[in-house]
Parts: sequence; C-alpha cells; structure tokens
Amino acid sequence: MAQKPITKISVAYNVALVTVDNLPNNMKLISDIFNTIAEQKVNIDMISQAPPYRGSINISFSLPSEDLVKTIAALNKFKKDVPNLRIEVDANNTKLSVYGEEMKNIPGVAANLFTLLAQNGIEIKLVTTSEVDISYLIYDKDVDKAIESIKLTYDII
Repeated sequence: MAQKPITKISVAYNVALVTVDNLPNNMKLISDIFNTIAEQKVNIDMISQAPPYRGSINISFSLPSEDLVKTIAALNKFKKDVPNLRIEVDANNTKLSVYGEEMKNIPGVAANLFTLLAQNGIEIKLVTTSEVDISYLIYDKDVDKAIESIKLTYDII
C-alpha cells in the first residue's frame, strides 16, 4: 500500500501576520528586532525573509493576535534608527498545517496543495515548510473549506 504524504492537519486560530519592510540587510539589527519582541514574551512563528534587494529585506512572521499591540510597540522603537521602516499588520488569520513523514519522499505534495487551495479560491498569505510539514496562513473564513478539501483529497479522517 502506498504511503500517505499527509497524515495530520492542525489548526491555530487568531493568528496575526506582521511584515517589516525596508529593513537594512543587517544581521545585528534583525537579531535586535527578534530579541526585542522576545523580551515582550511574544512567541513568533512562521518566519519568512525575502532575499536582499538593494541592501534591504522584508521579514514576515506570524504571532498570536493578542500579542499584536506589544509587538508593534516593540517594532516602532526601531523607526528611530531606520526612518523608512514600514510595519504592516494583518490580523484575524488562521494557520493551517499539514504533516506527513512521507512528504519528504513524495515529490509534488506542495504543488498539489497549492493547486487544491487555488481551485477552492483560498488565498495564501504566508507559507513555511520543512521536509515533513507545510504551514499556510490563510483567512479565517477559508479554514473549513481548506480542511475539508485536504481531508477529502488525502483521505484523512
């Protein structure tokens, strides 16, 4: 019997997305930003960094919506050193994660999931992966439809 590429789905509700734009590609500054957020006892997740462009990067990450205010306050402290720093916030999202040990051995799982979500009109705001899991940040309103389509496609109970 063929191994299933996806064996488990998990969901985290009330997730905010923060994007920090026009950030100098400076590891000390980036480290300081993450340490300042950590000092506020905020647990961030799903970190994604764009490649440098003309010396700047943008970093997006997710966190519990309830920690948004203190995270923005912490980030605003960096505007003194980086005047054109832009902070974008998108609250009321859900993180949908799919897991499967066999995912690392089966090519095309991510492609199939992107196709499945596209066919169901589900917009992906952020995606992070490892060898055995893929996490998507999507609108709250799309969660049930996404879960149902993945369960149906991958025969998950």
